Amino acid sequence: MTATTTGPTPPAIEVRELHKSFGDLEVLKGIDFHVDRGEVVCVIGPSGSGKSTLLRCVNRLEEPTSGRIFIEGEDITDIDADVDALRSRIGMVFQSFNLFPHLSVLRNLTIAQRRVHRRSTADARRIARANLERVGLSDKIDAYPSHLSGGQQQRVAIARALSMEPDMMLFDEPTSALDPELVGEVLSVMRDLAREGMTMMVVTHEMGFAQEVGDRVVFMDAGVVVEEGDPVQVLTDPQHERTQRFLNMVR
Repeated sequence: MTATTTGPTPPAIEVRELHKSFGDLEVLKGIDFHVDRGEVVCVIGPSGSGKSTLLRCVNRLEEPTSGRIFIEGEDITDIDADVDALRSRIGMVFQSFNLFPHLSVLRNLTIAQRRVHRRSTADARRIARANLERVGLSDKIDAYPSHLSGGQQQRVAIARALSMEPDMMLFDEPTSALDPELVGEVLSVMRDLAREGMTMMVVTHEMGFAQEVGDRVVFMDAGVVVEEGDPVQVLTDPQHERTQRFLNMVR
């Protein structure tokens, strides 16, 4: 009997020669990028460098101009790709929370579960409660977003994404809209996810978090990847002059 052989496990996310233009403005200029399963990759760089556009292309919230994107080996830029099915596997957390203001915390967490995964009300509520406990907000289940602090709203947004039971999580500057004293509570939840082995791609300005939690740091500028590598090496001894200038400005 011949043993079945399998090839290497594909990356969770792989981007090849990705270009994205808005009219005459080319924002991404041939990005090659990957995130392995269970890896935390932090993407840093100045505003306007293309970081958030890269993230939004990975989730197909933006349509790439050219290039290919693979999620766990599946080409999601293929014309026949099921984008809705893709999005159910990728949790996305935005800088502006994007909660439904007219719905309670519980309903914010259950509505997509019921519509996308067709879960029963009881199952959706059970999963919602478990994830609210996970982010330390069990006592806010009946509250409305306007009654929560910014940090609490962002933790609800993370719990909502986790309730879809994604394979990976994308974070688009999740602390940039928060007052400084509220940043820590959101980063604490993200640290816990990293410890649990969640695959994460994080666009962030939090250099301390990137160095402590990231498995790899990618520095982008002007639509290209300038430098990437071990967080300590990139953040404390960058090799590229552009990376050095950026880090000197943000420290």
